[in-house]
Amino acid sequence: PAVLLDSSSSLLFSLLLAQLPVFASASPVPPRRSSDLDKLTNHTTNLKRLAQKLLKKHEFDSDVETHRFRSLPEMSNRLATDLHNLELKPTLSQLHADLKLYKDHFDWLSNVSKKHHHPAVPKLEKMITEMKSVITMLHHQMQRVEAPVLTPATPSLPSHLPYHFEVLQSTHELLQHFNLFCDWAIRAFMGLKPKASAVQ
Repeated sequence: PAVLLDSSSSLLFSLLLAQLPVFASASPVPPRRSSDLDKLTNHTTNLKRLAQKLLKKHEFDSDVETHRFRSLPEMSNRLATDLHNLELKPTLSQLHADLKLYKDHFDWLSNVSKKHHHPAVPKLEKMITEMKSVITMLHHQMQRVEAPVLTPATPSLPSHLPYHFEVLQSTHELLQHFNLFCDWAIRAFMGLKPKASAVQ
């Protein structure tokens, strides 16, 4: 009887072992938690998409004047920067200040466009709302790594735009510049992700 009991126990144990892979595969795998930089990359990509959609509606056959906004962030130097050499805190702080400055410009453009009953106003406001979300998320990330908050530059805006065509030109210039900024910001967020993970 003792031998029979041992055989039964061994058989039961073997059956349980055989079922372990089934139990393991049935257990739900927790989803990978996306980081703040992943979210910032995704939302900035969406911002770029919104800007590109608006740009398609404001294409010009002639050259657009590009000196209306003198307070926009300088992008030519950044595009030549090696993303691997970016420092976490200064870059996050600068991106935050830049986005707030762009928001000031687009707030102004939205108000001017309303006066001219521009059809792009709803999409402009949607983009501004998304911009606010990115600014909030970016500020949260800055707090986590203790990055300083910079004071944005005071926007230099045209005093008035009496003609509808001038509104169109201003819209085109801002969107072109912002599209370039978003492209750089997306790559910067992706490059900063390993550095942010090391700090947190």
